[in-house]
Amino acid sequence: MISPEFVYGILIFILGACLGSFGNVIILRLPAGKSIVRPGSCCPHCKKSIKWFDNVPILAWFFLKGKCRQCGEPISPRYFIVELLSAVIFLALYLKFGLTITFIECALFAWAGLVASVIDLDHRILPDVFTLSGIIIGLIGAFINPDRTFLSALIGVIAGGGFLWLVATVYMAIRNEEGMGGGDIKLLAWIGAVLGWKAVIFSILVSSITGSIFGGVFAALQKSGLKTSIPFGPFLVFAALMYIFVGDAVMHSYLSIFFPFTE
Repeated sequence: MISPEFVYGILIFILGACLGSFGNVIILRLPAGKSIVRPGSCCPHCKKSIKWFDNVPILAWFFLKGKCRQCGEPISPRYFIVELLSAVIFLALYLKFGLTITFIECALFAWAGLVASVIDLDHRILPDVFTLSGIIIGLIGAFINPDRTFLSALIGVIAGGGFLWLVATVYMAIRNEEGMGGGDIKLLAWIGAVLGWKAVIFSILVSSITGSIFGGVFAALQKSGLKTSIPFGPFLVFAALMYIFVGDAVMHSYLSIFFPFTE
């Protein structure tokens, strides 16, 4: 007999895939100032409408062999990747938290963070509709979710936004050029609002390490030196997702050893 948990897991996976498909629409249209509702999905090459059966998340890209049915032009595998990532993350969050308020909050953050990250990769911007709205929703969620406290969320916002603002200000004073965008500042404040101040510390450390490694490798491959510019948003989101799954235990151990008064 199939358990209810298994059925819920399948439905959560499908929900994540569908939201990933909608996220692809947002990624393409929001930076261009276009409506994310109308017109319906169309081929980026021939502009012809895509039939519903050719728009099934994840599966359609395989059935069509990565090409438009009507014009035969290749469709970027990124559509499939975003849908699959969204579905897998949703399922992983459900397996960790079950059908709880924490699951809803983390799933919403993960989906929005994924979409915002791809936009940042494409356009070097983190839209306020995600970051500022995320901060507000995160603070409201702290009132509703019994597993969180508003004080931790508020400290997270102040610590997250304040730290990167300070870094950006110092960098500007020393180098006379922008080193940290305002979107990154609001993104870290958003992380603090949803996941608390400990997540801010974890995200700063992990994103700095992963960003430095990736940036160094990218600079070496491109032979562009230390002036290489890469968006920091995706690394912050990646670090925040790591915190959701393993970071709380890591931070608890770290703080209990070095800062026992915070426990």
